[in-house]
Amino acid sequence: GINNAAEKIFDLKQSAAKGKHLHEIIRNREMHLLISKSALFGRPYENDIVVSDDPEKIVNTNCAPLFNADHKRIGSLIVLQDVTHVRHLENIRKDFVANVSHEIRTPLTAIKGFVETILYDHDRAETEKFLGIISKHVNRLEAITEDLLSLATIEKKDAQDELRFENSKIKDIIETALQVVEDMAKKKSIDFDISCSDDIFAKTDIPLLEQALVNLIDNAVKYSPEGEKILIWADRKEKGILIHVKDNGPGIPKKHLPRLFERFYRVDKARSRSLGGTGLGLAIVKHIIQAHGGHVTADSVPGKGSTFTIHLPS
Repeated sequence: GINNAAEKIFDLKQSAAKGKHLHEIIRNREMHLLISKSALFGRPYENDIVVSDDPEKIVNTNCAPLFNADHKRIGSLIVLQDVTHVRHLENIRKDFVANVSHEIRTPLTAIKGFVETILYDHDRAETEKFLGIISKHVNRLEAITEDLLSLATIEKKDAQDELRFENSKIKDIIETALQVVEDMAKKKSIDFDISCSDDIFAKTDIPLLEQALVNLIDNAVKYSPEGEKILIWADRKEKGILIHVKDNGPGIPKKHLPRLFERFYRVDKARSRSLGGTGLGLAIVKHIIQAHGGHVTADSVPGKGSTFTIHLPS
């Protein structure tokens, strides 16, 4: 027999499973091998088993033999726990530790190497060149540190309910964010097409929402070819307020979209670094919007640009 939880995990009906052998209702080779191993050696075994790929579902499976009073095996007890979300978080955490170590080690190695070169080579022209490279790597480390601190601050404020929400005019927030990226946009001859009614308001922490929009618009400018136009518009829907930022850049392959907002996840690592990205900008956007009770999404077609949408509750 199976209980309600197992019924949900395997998308089965208890009535359909009653009286049937396990291999008739659950077709998973790994699970059957685990059960056979437990029966053969007469002791418990445990393992994570992938029971579905689309969508991914990982089940921690504990199998133990059942014995009667005469110590004769009469069956098996299988305890299942859906650990998909937990394992996903563990993988993100492992990736984060590995990535942050790499992101910091790379500039530190370069700085160390050039400092040693300067110590043993006193050529003035070379020294100035090397100091310029060192300065570039120091600025990169500083940017990464600032973004990590921003993430920590947002998460802390959200956890302690320290965000300051007030009824905010979305158009004003968009215009303030545009002022921050204005100089960079002018250098690339990029124009903005803004469409936002004066009567669209939402409860927001204004500086944080401005920061989220700056990050999205900054990305749009970085990845847009010179002379292009970026569209920014807001509208009111039944479930809340939507703010869109659309560029005409290279676009993002579909396989990358689900992971875009993870810390240090990059579609094109070399290009992202060359444009000055820390790999944390979209993660900051995600956490800011989550702190507002909303979420952020990305829609893109390679070669046709990308649209990032902030969803705020009304």
